[in-house]
Amino acid sequence: MEDFRTLIYNILTVWITLILLLIMLPSMCGVSLGISEVYMKILVKVLEWATLRIQKGFKDKESQRLAASSGIIQRDKSPMEKEIVGLRHSQDIQQGDFKLSDVFYFSKKGFEAIVEDEVTQRFSSEELISWNLLTRTNYNFQYLSLRVTFIWVLGVFVRYCILLPLRVTLATIGITWLVLGATLVGQLQNSRMKSWLSELVHLVCCRICARALSSAIQYHNKENRPKKGGVCVANHTSPIDVIILANDGCYAMVGQVHGGLMGVIQRAIAKACPHVWFERSEMRDRHLVTKRLKEHVSDKTKLPILIFPEGTCINNTSVMMFKKGSFEIGGTIYPVAIKYDPRFGDAFWNSSKNSMVSYLLRMMTSWTIKCTFGSLPPMARK
Repeated sequence: MEDFRTLIYNILTVWITLILLLIMLPSMCGVSLGISEVYMKILVKVLEWATLRIQKGFKDKESQRLAASSGIIQRDKSPMEKEIVGLRHSQDIQQGDFKLSDVFYFSKKGFEAIVEDEVTQRFSSEELISWNLLTRTNYNFQYLSLRVTFIWVLGVFVRYCILLPLRVTLATIGITWLVLGATLVGQLQNSRMKSWLSELVHLVCCRICARALSSAIQYHNKENRPKKGGVCVANHTSPIDVIILANDGCYAMVGQVHGGLMGVIQRAIAKACPHVWFERSEMRDRHLVTKRLKEHVSDKTKLPILIFPEGTCINNTSVMMFKKGSFEIGGTIYPVAIKYDPRFGDAFWNSSKNSMVSYLLRMMTSWTIKCTFGSLPPMARK
């Protein structure tokens, strides 16, 4: 029994040491050892090979291309005349040019247009051209060879038995450090030192949490990054957008007061630096919300406010209309664009179908979260 305990202790010691030396310390310093780059190259090669193997199961390549449509329903591509004839009875085909049953064709097309309009499609996961060896896929791409099946089983083992424990460990450390660090910094008197320490705690902890998702982020136009006293607006795909953005700078969050673990995090970070949290009753008072946001923006020493003007998560294939309230508080607007690569993991959160726990589990068992972050030139209201 004593030998078993010693073995477990040694394994945990080696595990924590490797995490600290190979992942946490480089992420805290904002550097990369190249491990993630090698992992991505191997992953791309494996997915390309699996795609070629799957494609061999399809004789008609054109039908494969059509089957990969991201539509909600499967449309019939037959000509109108052929479909109408198909709806008629055989004895009615030669009788006249129009039959009452022809109405069903036009009703069917009308229902299709209503069900599958451009807006509705933005609230369902983006479909892929080929399977990425994850759970989510188009059921039309289910041809599997023995080799692909073996690679999939191996991938499940890697994702759930190696990556998931590693990512849970990193997320636990990141969240714990964020709460403890923000609480300790919050005890200091307001000063430049407190602001600097607060930003350091936020930046380091968010980088650790980003590594918990094995995120690979490419930043463009860093000269346009948001500055203090401004408003950062971005497209919204999932709750992890905040972690992706906070890897390159700190932001003041805007949102409703929560309970549970989220409430503990909110209260801790609010002590370290000014965020804008609202009670449910205050959220209904639009003028009160606008007033508090204007007061925050007018102080050039406070962090830029991060707002998602779409108001909900979109599947990252389009940008929905922005709500104008985000631009009524004044200040300089810093637009930011985030684009995820769905081949390695679907970052879209469909809150109507998936709970936060199941969504985070899916994120931590995906291959990686690869995204591109672009800062656009700042704008001011004329």
